Order: sequence, then structure tokens, then C-alpha cells
Amino acid sequence: MQEQESLVQAVLAGKQPTTLILTEHPPTYTIGTSGSEHDILRRTIDGDTIAVYPTGRGGEVTYHGPGQLVCYLITDLSQERDLHKHVWRLEEMVIRTLAEFGVAAGRNPRGIGVWVDGLKIAAVGVRCRKWVTWHGIALNINPNLRHFQGIIPCGMRDTPVTSIAQCGASTDRETMERAIIHHATQLFSSQSQLHKTIRPSTLAACP
Repeated sequence: MQEQESLVQAVLAGKQPTTLILTEHPPTYTIGTSGSEHDILRRTIDGDTIAVYPTGRGGEVTYHGPGQLVCYLITDLSQERDLHKHVWRLEEMVIRTLAEFGVAAGRNPRGIGVWVDGLKIAAVGVRCRKWVTWHGIALNINPNLRHFQGIIPCGMRDTPVTSIAQCGASTDRETMERAIIHHATQLFSSQSQLHKTIRPSTLAACP
């Protein structure tokens, strides 16, 4: 979170280009501006104690953990001033990436994010300050999906989540990172040169 705040300030000052951070977190529940502690049902699942952090992103409660690729995009939207288009591009980045691995994903009237057959495979949550956005999208590669049962994810009590592995596709984080970077460059390069930062999976900072 502190790193993103620093990058936001640098973008606002014109000292930092659009930056994509790719990372993974330890088991963590994050609370967005529309969520609350009441959305957290359990904090220990399968012997794992799951940390809880409030964040400034939009949305409700979601889960981050091993087996998930988290993509934080810090960019300046002041020229187009269209947050809906920004969210669309984040979703599109994942939809195009999943297509490479034979997973037919798309959007769903139930809410923002990326869906496969009525199940959410990637959650989206962003924050915007003076038209600089940060936070982003979390893609389920092969996380412990039971960890989602400890929350009401994005306000949906039926916990409709899935993963790339559950869809029958086989890949790893490094391969997914390359694909995400390729499609992010296509979708966001019109704003400025895209700077990529890959963080190790042992990152302990909260998103």
C-alpha cells in the first residue's frame, strides 16, 4: 500500500510513467470502501490464519493469497477522465490473457470483474485521486478457493469463485505474468510508456 501511495505521488508530479506491479500475497482479506468487518465470517481456514486489512480501494471484501496473481496498475487518467473505461481495460487485459490458455472468460451483470460460466475468476477494485488510479485486479491461478468461504466476497453470499486450474487449464505464475504484461502493454501503452515491476511471492505488505 505504501509503495502504491508513493507511486501515485510520483505520477501526480509527472515523475513516474504508468506502472504495473505484479505480485502475490500471503493469505489476506482486504476490505474496500463499500465493505465492512461484518463481511468476514471466519479468519482461520484449513489451518491458515488469514490477516485482515482495510484498504482505500473501491468494492467490498475480497481475498488475496498464494496461487493468485495480483496486478496493481498506477496510471494517469487525466486526459480521458473515464474510470469506467479504465475498469473495462483491466477486465479486458485478463479476458485476453485467459483466452491464450483456452479459458473463455467475459463480463457478467452480477458485477465488475472477469467471469467464467457464472463464476468469478478475477476481482477488480480501484481507487482514483485527481484522476490517478491505483489498486487493480486479482486473478485466481490456483489458490485455495476454500479461503473465499471465510468472507462474503464482493457482497455475494453464494461465493461464486473459480480459478484457472479449476477451469482445467494448466499454467504457472511466470507464464501468466508474461501474458498479462503483453496485453497490458497493448491496452495501456497509449497513456504512456508502461513500466513493469514484478514483486516476489513472499511480499508481506498489504495491498
